[in-house]
Amino acid sequence: MEITFKLFATLGDYLPPEAKFNQIALQVKENTTVQAVIDPFNLPPKLVHLVLLNGQYVNPEDRATKVLKEGDVLAVWPPIAGG
Repeated sequence: MEITFKLFATLGDYLPPEAKFNQIALQVKENTTVQAVIDPFNLPPKLVHLVLLNGQYVNPEDRATKVLKEGDVLAVWPPIAGG
């Protein structure tokens, strides 16, 4: 099944060169979890701050069990400071 994976701000550097607009379409198996998608990209854990699945926040403790469905959009944001 296909999902869209988005990495924002400096995390975009972890996407492969063919990614456009900080996102990539991924083919994943049925019952793939949020964490199983994130792990192969070797993101520094301290930078995986805000994880959204179809715009809904996924708690860190739920990422290893939350299963993706066809067409889902998974987005990850690092901590952002500003003022």
